[in-house]
Amino acid sequence: MVNKQSVHRIKTKWNMKQNWPLYIMLIPAGILLLIFSYYPMYGVSIAFQDYQPVNGFFGSPFVGLKWFKYVFEMPDFKEILSNTLIMAIGKILIGTLFSIVFALLLNEIKNRRYKKTVQTIVYLPYFLSWVIIGGIFVDLLSADGLINQVINLFGHESIMFLGDNRYFRGTMILTDVWKSFGYGAIIYLAAMTGIDPQLYESARMDGANRFKQALHITLPGILPTIILLATLSIGNILNAGFDQILIMYNEVVYETGDIIDTFVYRVGLESAQFSLSTAVGLFKSVVSFIMIGISYTLAYKFADYRIF
Repeated sequence: MVNKQSVHRIKTKWNMKQNWPLYIMLIPAGILLLIFSYYPMYGVSIAFQDYQPVNGFFGSPFVGLKWFKYVFEMPDFKEILSNTLIMAIGKILIGTLFSIVFALLLNEIKNRRYKKTVQTIVYLPYFLSWVIIGGIFVDLLSADGLINQVINLFGHESIMFLGDNRYFRGTMILTDVWKSFGYGAIIYLAAMTGIDPQLYESARMDGANRFKQALHITLPGILPTIILLATLSIGNILNAGFDQILIMYNEVVYETGDIIDTFVYRVGLESAQFSLSTAVGLFKSVVSFIMIGISYTLAYKFADYRIF
């Protein structure tokens, strides 16, 4: 009896024979990837050296795991790691929830012109850089910004969204969700188009209202997609949004706002501690690589998803 892996191997070979022109077209992109992504990985050796730019890679003394031990002994590292995990997991969970709810609501709109207008408005922030969006939020969330002016109108004191450790993490999570949930809903909307319309007709004949149809037909219909995207998002568990936080945080909120990426930036570029910053970056890369492997394994097991 032919096992599943043999069948997959045969299909892969057949696919490569049929689509060989496409694979040839990938060669230039592959070369660029090797030059700009894989070749620079040689610099990882800095993490195992007491690196000095004057001495270069070959002249700097080898120190083994010195910098990794130093990182794990740092009193702030646990704080930085927890900040990264809290914000990354919060963005994944809340962003997924908002995307699903928005897709369900948008799917119920029957006026195509109004539906497209809403889609365009909600999708737009995703395509704008955090340099632009972050600057707008800094003004809106400042002590005398528009949001605090509205809060003051109701007799409450201004809230330091970007200057108070109690609010900073939540502010980062919600602003990121606001920016990306509309674009994240695209996949769920695409999955909804594959649901058999006869199921909705049968449900209406049985007296089910639109809420019950969404609950008992639409949600189960897109459940495999939800599971797939949720498992794949595990690989981003240490990506808390470097560009967003770098633009919006400050020294006052380092306690709850400093993440691995911003720490590497400050230590490596501002303080010129190249070996230390490389060790932290390598630690993150290794953990992310492991999590990506786990996520694809789970995606294959629960959603029958494979890259190749």
